[in-house]
Amino acid sequence: MSKNTATINLPCQFVLPAQLPAEKFVTQLSLHVDSCLVAREQASKTFYDSFDWRLYSQNLLCEYITSKANRLCLLTDFAKNKRLAAVNVDTMPVFWEQFPQQKARTLLAPILEMRALLPLLTVNCQIFQLNVVNKDEKTVLRIVIEEYADSVNGRVFLQPIKGYDKIFASVGELLTSQLLLRATDASVFLEVLAQQGRQANDYPIKLAVTLLPEMPADVAIKSIYSHLLATIKCNEQGVVAATDSEFLHDFRVAVRKTRSGLSQLKGVLPAETNTRFSEFFAWLGQVTSVTRDFDVYLLNFASYKNSLPITIRDDLNPLYDFLVSKQQAAQSVLANHLQSANYLDGLQAWEQFLQEDASDYLDALDDRITVKSLADKCIWKVYKRVLSQGLAINGQSPPEALHDLRKTCKKLRYLMEFFASIYPKAELKQLLGYLKSVQEVLGNFQDYQVQEDHLKQFGEEMLQAAIAINTFLAMGVLIQYLGNEKAKARDDFHAVFLAFAQPENRDVFKRLFASKP
Repeated sequence: MSKNTATINLPCQFVLPAQLPAEKFVTQLSLHVDSCLVAREQASKTFYDSFDWRLYSQNLLCEYITSKANRLCLLTDFAKNKRLAAVNVDTMPVFWEQFPQQKARTLLAPILEMRALLPLLTVNCQIFQLNVVNKDEKTVLRIVIEEYADSVNGRVFLQPIKGYDKIFASVGELLTSQLLLRATDASVFLEVLAQQGRQANDYPIKLAVTLLPEMPADVAIKSIYSHLLATIKCNEQGVVAATDSEFLHDFRVAVRKTRSGLSQLKGVLPAETNTRFSEFFAWLGQVTSVTRDFDVYLLNFASYKNSLPITIRDDLNPLYDFLVSKQQAAQSVLANHLQSANYLDGLQAWEQFLQEDASDYLDALDDRITVKSLADKCIWKVYKRVLSQGLAINGQSPPEALHDLRKTCKKLRYLMEFFASIYPKAELKQLLGYLKSVQEVLGNFQDYQVQEDHLKQFGEEMLQAAIAINTFLAMGVLIQYLGNEKAKARDDFHAVFLAFAQPENRDVFKRLFASKP
């Protein structure tokens, strides 16, 4: 068997026919190639991803294999059939920073960020490991066979060895032409997932409601609210369990968007209904805010430390312990709220209303307009308010003026996203890009101000806990840093807002949303 170092793009994974057991396949294979069975073991494979499918979205598959001999986490690029990392771990890590291997941490950190790895499904299997050898008894190809306990066809994996691409190609040809295996790119993970009635990327975080311009506005709005309700409900358990901070973030965004819709799209649903649920979602926003604030402080803590001189960074550690304690207390209160009758009854009543037929409330409406008419009217109105507020801000304007503009920009963005499907995609994307830039600057300004104020408050609370003076000095340096960043954000505002308010964008806003004569 000769070496061939040419790169060959051939299949590495094959499906065993249902009627061909793994043991019989091993026997058949031995009739064609010199191979030896080096291992055979029972194993359990659990596939992991974040709740919002961050790994899968980057073509990564994470599986944790446990057997008597091994406990191994594998990270694989399934688009390229390439193993990226193999980590021996006694228990499966939850967050990227818990992986003992630097390679795995470097790979996972920018993808997972704050999200936890959660088990998606488990398959039990018997794993056979074979080595194909040449006349010198040197291993020239590795073959792994997995036979699954569930009603899933087994898989055969070829693991090429550098310098023996010709052997890899010939065995692959043998499997398909003579042993009648089918090459596949699909992971067994997707097959089992489909058997469970699921599909990858089934998390409804993006508002993907398709609306028709002539659709009755109340029907369209209820479709939007129903999507947001689905997001609230599917994050609810993760919020209560405090699985990771992003559950609460997505939960609050859906609540905030619902509140924004109820406050701006009045006259479309019955006034009594609108008022009732506006109050409910305002309460829900309030009871979730404290925990989210502390989540943000903890997420930002590493950047807080890095903003300080190296010599005093560790002096900030008692602040971290303080924030953890406060977050845990707030989380406990929040979990009780989300298991209370007030929350459960309120959400059930909202869901029931969204499922009602329009005829049940049409008599309470003065007029039934189309969604396009409603969207044009509301977006144009809020856009003009954004322009008015933004152009009025100058160097002497109080912080409250920027905060009010930030809230108005958020309302405009939500409206544009609600009704995106009835406007030209490219033009809307361009306008939203400019709007998001304004929001980013305003958000930074607001966040720095709030964090600056809260750190001063935390310092007063920590004075009673016999904290070392060096911690307060470090916190003082951090507060000064936040103040400087806040000033930079304010300086950046004018140019960013003028880019948003430029004549070209005004023309597009007017053409898309202004009422036609």
